[in-house]
Amino acid sequence: MTSVKLLPTALYELFATASVSGRLTQADRYGLMAALLEESLLDDELCVINRLLYAVRKGRISVVDDISFVL
Repeated sequence: MTSVKLLPTALYELFATASVSGRLTQADRYGLMAALLEESLLDDELCVINRLLYAVRKGRISVVDDISFVL
């Protein structure tokens, strides 16, 4: 089985982009899935994921079916 390695700042950039655009794309969701499947997440990275999910729940960020979003 191959291992997926995220870039060190990928989750923070994803959070910043989603916060500015108000959208969570398919590519973003796959990135989150890969991050959650990685067993070596730091506590602050888990916090970023929780903040993203909270923003989706509160309606601040919309989940869209676009593959990606460029500002």
